[in-house]
Amino acid sequence: MNYWLDLFTGTTWDEFRNYGARVTGFRSHLRKYMQDIRPGDIFLCYLTGVMRWVGALEIVGKSDDKAKIWKDDEYPVRFAVKPLVLLDAEHGVPMEDLEGRVDFYASAKDAGKFKGFVRRSPNLFKNPADGQLVLDLLRAAERDPQSRKVDKAKLYPKRLYSASRKKGKKTVPASVSVPDADEPVSTGENKSGAVTEVAPTTRHTEVQFTLLKLGADMGISVWVARNDRSKTWNGKTLSDMPGIVDELPAQFNDATHKTIELIDVLWLHRNSFMAAFEIECTTSVYSGLLRMSDLLALQPDLKTKLYLVAPDDRRSKVEQEILRPTFTLRERPLNETCGFLAFSKLLEHVEAIQRLGLAASLKPDFLDKAAEYFNDSSGMS
Repeated sequence: MNYWLDLFTGTTWDEFRNYGARVTGFRSHLRKYMQDIRPGDIFLCYLTGVMRWVGALEIVGKSDDKAKIWKDDEYPVRFAVKPLVLLDAEHGVPMEDLEGRVDFYASAKDAGKFKGFVRRSPNLFKNPADGQLVLDLLRAAERDPQSRKVDKAKLYPKRLYSASRKKGKKTVPASVSVPDADEPVSTGENKSGAVTEVAPTTRHTEVQFTLLKLGADMGISVWVARNDRSKTWNGKTLSDMPGIVDELPAQFNDATHKTIELIDVLWLHRNSFMAAFEIECTTSVYSGLLRMSDLLALQPDLKTKLYLVAPDDRRSKVEQEILRPTFTLRERPLNETCGFLAFSKLLEHVEAIQRLGLAASLKPDFLDKAAEYFNDSSGMS
């Protein structure tokens, strides 16, 4: 008997149970991972976002059931199952209870990433003892339920937002998704959003602190990404710094607001966004550029200064990524609107400004002199 991971969101877990908890499904492109699943094996059900184990299902066999079980996806590769344990999220087994007891969560350093184990499903528990432990904990939770609060926003994430796009001279409605800050790029997941949390590096927090302080010293309001507000640098919590605003201007649609509130640092003046900064240290340069690109796609007339801040040795990577066709072949090419700020140049400018006491006399666009904008010309005729 083998144990397999089956991922759900709060919504797809409810939909599965409302149908009778007798059929689970997966996306067709994950079919190759299912070849070794046999009757008698066990699916262990995990809620992404809230990180709770909530169910155990004995596999009966493949299913030809084609009913519309899930609203937002078909999940056509299906298995008939027999429930062994079914729990509400509030009574689920927290992932933290497994720390140091399973291979994919051997120590605190595996927190969030869990060695990539929960990035897709189905996924085989390589160590059957790990699967047995989860099953035992689920049965114990069923016998003696312990209620623990869950974040409803994470349990039932809002995935689609209303937006609009240009079609010729017309503006037509559209639906878009806005990934959360802790969502990694995933090659395939079952009925879920991404799960892993990537903690900002010390360097990342240092640069955030530097930009926030500089903005405040210039006499303008500053914003730090909502997911980074509890971070500290030199004993100071970012959300407590001078000039920090708690709410963003509300003149944009929900999709824009969701995108903007996750940008690392913003400089604001009244209801205007003066500059936006994405800081890339150990995460993918591409993710920061995507957020900037999303912002321009949602608000093509936005005149905010955009900057990608990264280590000097990542310059070539930034250039390579920002010149991708998806960024350059658009009405406002990203390479012309988003400048690269090397850590060394940024810190050099900030140190000089502080030494000379010039911050109060500066305007936000002064950073354009330090930023580099990459030309997409190859030099060929």
